[in-house]
Amino acid sequence: MVDESKIFNKEDDLKFAVIGAGGGGQATAAHLALMGFEVNLYNRSRERIKHIQRKKGIEVTGIINAFGELNKVTTNIKEAIEDADIIIVVVPASGHEDVAKLCAPYLKDGQLVVLTPGRTFGALEFINVVRKNGSSADIIIAETQTIIYTSRCKEHTEVEILALKKRVPLATLPATQTNNVVEIMKDIYPQFVPATNVLKTSLDNIGAIFHPTPTLLNAGWIETPQTNFKYYYEAITPTVAKFLEIIDKERMDVAEALGIDALSAKDWLYEAYGVKGETLYEALQNNDKYHTIDAPMTLQHRYIFEDVPTGLVPLASLGDMLGVPTPNIKLIIQLASRLTGIDFWKNGRTVEKLGLKGLSVNDIKRLVDNGGL
Repeated sequence: MVDESKIFNKEDDLKFAVIGAGGGGQATAAHLALMGFEVNLYNRSRERIKHIQRKKGIEVTGIINAFGELNKVTTNIKEAIEDADIIIVVVPASGHEDVAKLCAPYLKDGQLVVLTPGRTFGALEFINVVRKNGSSADIIIAETQTIIYTSRCKEHTEVEILALKKRVPLATLPATQTNNVVEIMKDIYPQFVPATNVLKTSLDNIGAIFHPTPTLLNAGWIETPQTNFKYYYEAITPTVAKFLEIIDKERMDVAEALGIDALSAKDWLYEAYGVKGETLYEALQNNDKYHTIDAPMTLQHRYIFEDVPTGLVPLASLGDMLGVPTPNIKLIIQLASRLTGIDFWKNGRTVEKLGLKGLSVNDIKRLVDNGGL
């Protein structure tokens, strides 16, 4: 259990560390800096951040136009997180394990780690890895169901923020800290709303539905040189969207077995973006925030290498343990593995790796609610 006396409070002069300098990480770091916070930005490779280091900040365009000046831009994880109150991890979820290993020696009592997003069971994986790597720091792990920013890198020191989502559920491990964290963060991110627990945020992972399947089914066009097309508008045709609804139903069936009332992908679009449609296809077509998002230019993309092992694999693995059939999810995992030559079952978030194997539904609920059995 977390000692609440060690956790910072809303009145503290909060310091942030942002882990990851992709589009989401740059948007997060720059926006927090523009809100007046001290922000450190970490990235493992210097190549990604060397121009930001030189300029000492990031130019933001889009719905915000300003320069966000950063406190530190570094490849040294200790330097990035040692004085931070809140550590925001904005890397593909397939990198959460590596980030947890890097952070473990330097985590301190009272710090909050926010995985944005956690994808499926990111918080459980993160705390397991931290503990296995010797850290006993009294920390809170939080995960969001999605990232607030719809953004993309434009130049070496420029990020475009296309939109801020309207509503982003957040849950903590243990769940007893969720309301405290949402309260602390409400003036920074009023979009954060409390979710029941990390089962809810994890099983509402819509990236697992929207990303792998359309990418794989459009492999021919993606690998055709000089072919450009809009991902959500053109890769997801009416037929593809119908298949996504079938996969989405399997996700919701797994959630139901755990007593979680999962949002459908169509309802998620309504909550996150305020768009409507009678079908998933119509809702996607009605979302003007997706109009500039191009399809990947290669299958070596996070839509496969993140969303299959950290989205679809845990759904299928948990489904197997709970007796919930997921044949279409397994089909996509197998197709991804065959086309890339990578065994995603082997490196994915299975119930064994998450410490869930053999647990009853009640055991799993106690684990996420209390932080332990």
